[in-house]
Amino acid sequence: MGSTWIKLAVLYLVFGICVGLFMSMTLMLKWGSAHAHVNLVGFATTAIFGVIYSVYPGAAKNSLGKAHFWLHNLGVPVFLLSAFLVQVPGMLDTAHIFTYLGGGAFGIGTIIFIVNAFKNINETTLIGSKK
Repeated sequence: MGSTWIKLAVLYLVFGICVGLFMSMTLMLKWGSAHAHVNLVGFATTAIFGVIYSVYPGAAKNSLGKAHFWLHNLGVPVFLLSAFLVQVPGMLDTAHIFTYLGGGAFGIGTIIFIVNAFKNINETTLIGSKK
């Protein structure tokens, strides 16, 4: 499961770089907040979760790990869409619907990760552990 998280993080990295290049070439700097969210929420957070689940694969294989995966990876794209939509004139109300839905899923997924971390990240779930 950790490798899947990391591969998804790489996709966010590519998208974040493309948004940054677009901003630089067009001087459309109003997308800076969305660009930062793609890189931090999309790439960095997803990659960190991937590394943690790679080191502690036992924590990724339980129901909490799976719920975290789906809430994060369904919520984050919706949340990031809202980060771009808030910049479009007349889309603020619609954008906030996506913020609440995607950000809510991301937030609940993160809470599930915290519970999973305290409950299932230990010596027995560590890679190479001999239970």
